Amino acid sequence: MVNPSPTGGRFGTADVATATAMLERAAGEGRADLAAAEASALLAGLGIELDSSAARPAAAVDLRIGLENTREFGLVLSAGPGGLDATGERSFRSGRGTVHAAAELADAAGFLQLFRRTVSYRKLVALAGPLGLPVPDGRLEACFGALLALARAHPAGEPGARFSLQKVVLDCACTGEALTLVAAHCSIGAPVARPLPRPIDKIDKLLHPASLGIVGVSATGMNFARIILRNLVGSGYPKERITIIRPGETEIDGVRCAGSLGALDHKLDLLIVAVNADAVYGLVDEIIETDKVEAVMLIPGGLGETRKSREPAAAMAARINAAHGRAGGGPVFLGANCLGVVSHPGSYDSWFIPLERLPKPQKKPERNSVMLSQSGAFMITRLSHNPWLDPRYMLAMGNQTDLTHGDLLAYFAERPEIETIGIYVEGFRDLDGLDFARAVRRAVRQGKEVVVYKAGRTAPGAASTFGHTASVAGGYALFESVLRHAGAIVAPDVTTFDDLFYIAGALHGKRVGGGRLGAISGAGFEAVSMADSIESDGFAMEMGALEPATIRRLEEILKAKRLDALVEVNNPIDINPGADDEAHLQIAEAFLQDPNVDAVVVALDPTAPAVRALESSKLRPGFDINDPASTVHLMPPIAERNDKPLIGVIDAGRLYDAFAARLMDQGVCIFRNCARATTALVRYVEARLYAATLKANPEDPR
Repeated sequence: MVNPSPTGGRFGTADVATATAMLERAAGEGRADLAAAEASALLAGLGIELDSSAARPAAAVDLRIGLENTREFGLVLSAGPGGLDATGERSFRSGRGTVHAAAELADAAGFLQLFRRTVSYRKLVALAGPLGLPVPDGRLEACFGALLALARAHPAGEPGARFSLQKVVLDCACTGEALTLVAAHCSIGAPVARPLPRPIDKIDKLLHPASLGIVGVSATGMNFARIILRNLVGSGYPKERITIIRPGETEIDGVRCAGSLGALDHKLDLLIVAVNADAVYGLVDEIIETDKVEAVMLIPGGLGETRKSREPAAAMAARINAAHGRAGGGPVFLGANCLGVVSHPGSYDSWFIPLERLPKPQKKPERNSVMLSQSGAFMITRLSHNPWLDPRYMLAMGNQTDLTHGDLLAYFAERPEIETIGIYVEGFRDLDGLDFARAVRRAVRQGKEVVVYKAGRTAPGAASTFGHTASVAGGYALFESVLRHAGAIVAPDVTTFDDLFYIAGALHGKRVGGGRLGAISGAGFEAVSMADSIESDGFAMEMGALEPATIRRLEEILKAKRLDALVEVNNPIDINPGADDEAHLQIAEAFLQDPNVDAVVVALDPTAPAVRALESSKLRPGFDINDPASTVHLMPPIAERNDKPLIGVIDAGRLYDAFAARLMDQGVCIFRNCARATTALVRYVEARLYAATLKANPEDPR
């Protein structure tokens, strides 16, 4: 039986020390698995007793609880269905099957809260309730606490470790009275060495270079390096701060040349390498040996992505890593297979896409977001579709030969001017998922939103990521659960990523005090669509109950607009196609100011005859978005002066693009579909409420 202690806090050093001695003895004898008696003794030392004589209760829920050492996240605590129940887990909705959390970021009570959302826990409630028995929360929490205590004593990648804790699996049968341990397994393995830490402070040189060099520029043709040179100058980087490394030339396109890195009379903050892949290996050695560069951008692809290149690429990465052990930490490398960087504060664009093919107009007076992506094409298409994202920095990471997801997110987590971070992940380097999860938690506690989309949800998708950026994609369910627990907003697909990254940037400064929605439309289907979209996998908003004072205020608005005989005050409210711009927005503001409403979605009904939504009108000249009485002029002040989220929906075609654009240019959050708007809002509100719980304990190292 599992010890009935209600918390995991009582498991102290002495208990863990006894378990460690058993594990060390097994390691010393060269064994990977503990014998049944050893596993039983180890668990007993942690307060978990294995009673082999205990019969499985006739009415019980099978659970599997355990620790597993994963390649990306190190030790992960998991709990979910066991026995036959585990065979149907793929049919469960996200977060309802097995739940996972990085052991370093978890505590027993918090993990119990996570587990309470699962189908397994609901089965426990259903089993215990009719019998008048309590669900064994205390026993579950004690079990989680014991495993976390063991995990913290043996973190993955610990320097000098003699072994690594690989797996502790507990098969349990749970009732309202007991948590019966049916079987247990414990295994260890060889320790995993972490690479040397990268000097991530040098990312500042990468983003804000005072001097910049480029290798690979053709003196006669328009190759990738010369396109990059043109983009650098075209985006405002001063020519006099650029040096082209090319022997035999004095200048190209008005930019001075140097014969080699060794010939430079100064140290470069940034060197952009755009040469053939075969030339990269020797050039990297020269960069390390001359110590003339702080940060390097490796543009070439093919390094580690093909069978032939894997061994030399790994050897090059090892040499780069060894250089981090030198005084000063050596240079940091972004890439390879890297599209480049756009840094508005650094006044440069190093993408090899001609500027004319991807206009990047400034849509905001102050950019406050970052986009990080293993795929440069992902960033290009997102920006092309959504110019209002317009991040402050956009970095293509490529193969993560050196700088990783964890490194870059750790850097931006500490930047006070950054509010939202959008990230496209194909795979993590060994243990970098843990560094990334730590950085997510840090960023969220610093008041930022981190939106993540991971490719490779399916087996074919996971396989294809290796050929693209040499990324080994781990299990998606594990990734999603661990990062959501860390505090990230995880998008299941590209479209949802677009929606969440946009809404996070648009609503960052708004107060999210709860999950009560106000919904306004001029068409019945939109009201229904909003109501149907207020539940996500593990969270649901509800329609706020309007206060009597709000109802009276709405009745007065409807009466003044002669709509009182046509519209009944409800939430959601269908205000009739006869409502004009002012009616929509007065009602929206009344909802915003109701204490029982936390956020408002208002469908702006662009096709309604009374709404000024056209760029120009032939039928009614002047009755358009330029009219001072139009939504374009009335809505931005309302969004600005109210501290709750307000989302407008313009569900219509290209004829109304200008209407949407004018509002979005002024910072108003606009969607083109009610269901997408409400679904994105629900996911965003869930993340903001969870972030508030994390920020409530800023001193907690987890």
